[in-house]
Amino acid sequence: MSRRNADSSAMGRERGFRAGHEHGLRMGRCQSVLDRVIPALIPLREARVLFIVQGFDAIDQGIIQGLNETVREVFVGSAADMLRLAGELQPNLVLVMNGLHVFPADHTDHVDQVRQMGIRTAIWFADDPYFTDLTASLAPHYDYVFTHEMSCVAFYREVGCRQVHYLPLAVNTTVFKPLQVDPAYHSDICFIGNGFPNRIDLFNQLTPFLVNKKVLLAGVLWDQLSQYELLKQGIKLHWIPIEESVKYYSGAKIVINVHRLTYHETYSKNSRNIPGHSINPRTYEIAACGTLQITDYRHDLDLYYTPGQDIETFLNSAELIQKMKHYLSHEEDRLRIAIRGLRRTINEHTFADRLVKLMEIVFA
Repeated sequence: MSRRNADSSAMGRERGFRAGHEHGLRMGRCQSVLDRVIPALIPLREARVLFIVQGFDAIDQGIIQGLNETVREVFVGSAADMLRLAGELQPNLVLVMNGLHVFPADHTDHVDQVRQMGIRTAIWFADDPYFTDLTASLAPHYDYVFTHEMSCVAFYREVGCRQVHYLPLAVNTTVFKPLQVDPAYHSDICFIGNGFPNRIDLFNQLTPFLVNKKVLLAGVLWDQLSQYELLKQGIKLHWIPIEESVKYYSGAKIVINVHRLTYHETYSKNSRNIPGHSINPRTYEIAACGTLQITDYRHDLDLYYTPGQDIETFLNSAELIQKMKHYLSHEEDRLRIAIRGLRRTINEHTFADRLVKLMEIVFA
């Protein structure tokens, strides 16, 4: 073996050892948090709830798990079966997730008929404010409207809804959790999500910094980057299944979170341009994987995480680059914030926590 090859081989072993050490240390600390968490005892409410799924598997399954932890009887169905199941089961509440995309055009008629049976109805909007042109006509058919977007509360009241409540989303901790993953999932910087225009603009500015890093970008539209060729080795131009996303989050040193634009003529239906003030579900999901998250700022972030303590934030590309430089070279700082974020998420941001509040409102 030549001297050059020997040196290269030694450097490779050193990098592999260092990477293995870092990920092993992180996983050990994550496991320590998980082992010490004692779930709060939630008295089961004497209620029968029919939950109508949307098709967001991670959220739907998280809500089903949360319902089983908070109410006595839980039934699950699709939008097409809602009216039949409500008539047969006579639940105390029909809870609908989002009511968009996969729901039939006449589902509001079915909601009206369920209400005529004397059954409470509630909808929990998870896509606000991006589809408010559609939800404006859905919401008034329900007894209770819950939205994860704080800026939409006034909007739903204006369109005639009497019971409107801000209820943030949460994380399904049986899916999003720290994992020990194969090196194929390791990265310095990770972002999973479609390349919407504001995200393309940001990563165009980040490209010079990212070009010598191990980067994972996943989702459609990323081939629109102005210097796509420089990053294409780490770009996957397709949707990533949830199970794979968890692995990529767990294998990353830093995961970036960038909220989408609240209005775009192609990618949203929010002609009123209602602002986005609330954090997305990805915020909780990344944190639940025990990885450092650096996110753009939303108004309600401080209610759920403390920047600099259990999450990091940025206002522009220059600040984001500065913080990535710091945390890539300061492992202990990176791990400390990631572990605090994990602990706070599993202690405060599960679907059971949210559903207790929902049931208190509905059955008050």
